[in-house]
Amino acid sequence: MVANLIDEEPEKAYEYSRVALRLASRVAAVREAAGFAAYATQKYSEALAEFRAARRMTGTVELWPVMADCERGLGRPERALAMAGEPEVQKLDKAGQVEMRLVAAGARRDMEQLDAAIVTLQSPELASQSVQPWTARLRYAYADALLAAGREDEAREWFAKALEADKDGTTDASDRLAELDGVEFVDVMDALDGDAPHHEPEARPQTETGDGTATGTENGTTAAAGDREEPRPADTDGADTETGPSERSAE
Repeated sequence: MVANLIDEEPEKAYEYSRVALRLASRVAAVREAAGFAAYATQKYSEALAEFRAARRMTGTVELWPVMADCERGLGRPERALAMAGEPEVQKLDKAGQVEMRLVAAGARRDMEQLDAAIVTLQSPELASQSVQPWTARLRYAYADALLAAGREDEAREWFAKALEADKDGTTDASDRLAELDGVEFVDVMDALDGDAPHHEPEARPQTETGDGTATGTENGTTAAAGDREEPRPADTDGADTETGPSERSAE
């Protein structure tokens, strides 16, 4: 249940995780799920405690990058950097090592070390032409760091590369590219509402018939004022045209 809700309704996922903890706190999978639910709701202290508990139970190192990112969330980027240099990193698979690199670069940026963050992201995985699950996020983080350092032309190139690899729309690389190109997106409904002309009803000259009934002249015809159809407002039609360590690493 927690896994099903964590992306769309993280607060509800967190509530379910607390219930699960009360029922099965000695199950490693429950502690891990509770950690991710707390992480998704930015409760980094709780998340770190649950990840540590899960790691003690299983002995696995796969949670190492997200644990380091929790340290960032708690305002301790230096601890995240220290974890990036620990032997556990060498035990991670390729995806885990890329995650750790993203977290370390984010920690460098937290410490306002932009050049160091850029260097941290430069790696064989970044230079590779092969598209892997982490490729879009890695390229995006690199582009974002370049832009923060004022290297706009290079940033644009790497945002484009990130977009090329981002088949699932996990980043907003397309929006960042549009922003750099000066493209402004406008909500269609708002545009129509703002541009639709507003017509005030015209004042019509009135005459009085012999029986005292006021009449108005419209298009060469005469009608009783009580029988005239009031002018209708013009109709307008229109239609309207988002996280893991990666979510924090590009900050």
